[in-house]
Amino acid sequence: MKGDSAAASSRGRGRPTHREVYQRLRIQVDELQDRLGGLPLPEEAGGIWRDIWYEEAHHSTAIEGNTLVPKQVERLLNEGRAVGNKELSEYLEVQGYAAAAEWVYSQALRPGGLSEHGRILTLGEVREIHHLALSPVWEVAPHDQATDQEGPGNYRRHDIQPFSGGMVPVPWPLVGAELSALEDKVNSLDVGDLMFPEALADVHCRFEQIHPFLDGNGRTGRLVLNLILVRLGYPPVVIYKRERSKYLAALRSADGGLLSPLGAMLARAVLHSLYRFVLPAVAGPARLVPLEALATPGLTALALRAAANRGRLQATRGADGKWRSSRQWVDDYQESRYRRYS
Repeated sequence: MKGDSAAASSRGRGRPTHREVYQRLRIQVDELQDRLGGLPLPEEAGGIWRDIWYEEAHHSTAIEGNTLVPKQVERLLNEGRAVGNKELSEYLEVQGYAAAAEWVYSQALRPGGLSEHGRILTLGEVREIHHLALSPVWEVAPHDQATDQEGPGNYRRHDIQPFSGGMVPVPWPLVGAELSALEDKVNSLDVGDLMFPEALADVHCRFEQIHPFLDGNGRTGRLVLNLILVRLGYPPVVIYKRERSKYLAALRSADGGLLSPLGAMLARAVLHSLYRFVLPAVAGPARLVPLEALATPGLTALALRAAANRGRLQATRGADGKWRSSRQWVDDYQESRYRRYS
């Protein structure tokens, strides 16, 4: 009853509160793990990881100014072909990011070297991510202030000026100690806590405050974030380039101590990956899943909700207030529409 009333009040107000988004995330990740066996391995559902891989490599690099369009990214990663007339460094940025993302997914699902039993993250993994992401472009366009000791995978040995939004990176002699403290914080994350998304936002913001490398901290920080998420059984997030301003504003809020905007953004991004990539692939035709996971370009989640409310689509409403249906029921509904209008 409590869950129903909270969901009803949320629907009455419009946009759900941060806590309601966190509760929805908790319920649906529990369903993924308890009913559907958790995240699949790449060999079980390669399409899931490939599609996330394309999206993440494009959007995460685009946030930092890369101008390749999705089709160019897909051709580059799928065929190794540099299509178009962009600068070589732009193609290498995407290739480096994609190599690091592929390593992150594999390392998170099947921990190998650089991981430690029972730990969510090690600093060796952080440095490897940076090395993989930055090495290709560094070969042709190294940072113009870098010393021989500051290449890919090595911490900076320069101080960095405060950013335009006010964030002040830590002095370079403190980078190692601050990262060790951050590592401890990550390894004490309580995934069962309702406020887990804000703890994750705190970790992500702190990484950017430390700014451990001379270049590539934004890309590395988002890859580290996804290593943490996938290792804990959550789908990875894609921060879309259209959300760049919102993302940077949320980071500034977190830098000032207000974690809820970034926490809610990360929670919604996980849910988006869950609905768009994971559930449609792992749920069988009879499995009940949120309507967002059953939507198609021709039949939106909004249309499915309307059909469920009218009783035309067989569906059930959970304690979190969300409608759930199955692929079979949606197919039956579409067939009934066809018969009704033919």
